[in-house]
Amino acid sequence: MRISQLKKQFSVQLEGEFPSTEIMSFFYILTEEYLGMQKVDIALNPTQEISKEEQTKFESALNRLKKHEPIQYITGNTEFFTRKFLVNKSVLIPRPETEELVEWIISDHRSTGQELKILDIGTGSGCIPISLAKELEDAKVSSFDISSEALLIAKRNAKLNAADVLFRKLNILEAEELEGQFDIIVSNPPYVRELEKKEMHQNVLDHEPKLALYVEDENALIFYKKIAELAVKSLNPAGCLYFEINQYLAEETKSLVQQFGFETELKKDIFGHYRMLKATKQ
Repeated sequence: MRISQLKKQFSVQLEGEFPSTEIMSFFYILTEEYLGMQKVDIALNPTQEISKEEQTKFESALNRLKKHEPIQYITGNTEFFTRKFLVNKSVLIPRPETEELVEWIISDHRSTGQELKILDIGTGSGCIPISLAKELEDAKVSSFDISSEALLIAKRNAKLNAADVLFRKLNILEAEELEGQFDIIVSNPPYVRELEKKEMHQNVLDHEPKLALYVEDENALIFYKKIAELAVKSLNPAGCLYFEINQYLAEETKSLVQQFGFETELKKDIFGHYRMLKATKQ
């Protein structure tokens, strides 16, 4: 099969499932992943033949795309903060708003010149603690998650990115205290209510880990309350707690955190939604 035929196959088989621009995006991501060819290479070499083995890989990817499996799970990796991260169905696919949260933390603390102690709660792929460990010089970063499978991926990503992060298993809702004192605590906890599922795409609903996504409608801020309660005791004076938050519950989250004596600041993402909260210990 020629690569031009493969391109046509993608267009025909995925038509109606995705917009044409997204179909071509999938195609070019996979050709770079499986063939090491970029868009310009394909334009210059449309008649290049692909092997039977390569064709089998693309057919498998097509079948998975038809089931709306995220392209990141198909390739097994994604990019976050300019770095490569391995992902599978045990971890959430890192989102752009999480990059914005990381950027906020870095911009607040990069020029302080102090050795920071940072704790990340609910590591997933490890994208937050690994990025902070790489960007904030001399920071001592630790992180935990309830999922053993997620921790395996996070540890592999730390090794892949040559980042020094201490990972361990812990259920935050059962924790009575956080071991040690920290300058920064950050968390992107589960915050999607059951009632919001109707707004979500099939690729998220069917494939991403429910444990990392959803909370009960009647107790949507359970993780924020628990983390704020523990953080107020474990943060150093003037220490900061950073959250990624549910845009529909921004004011409720802010009010909840203020009950623990924090000074709070909400921040909008690039789409104008309040998706981040910073709480400073007084």
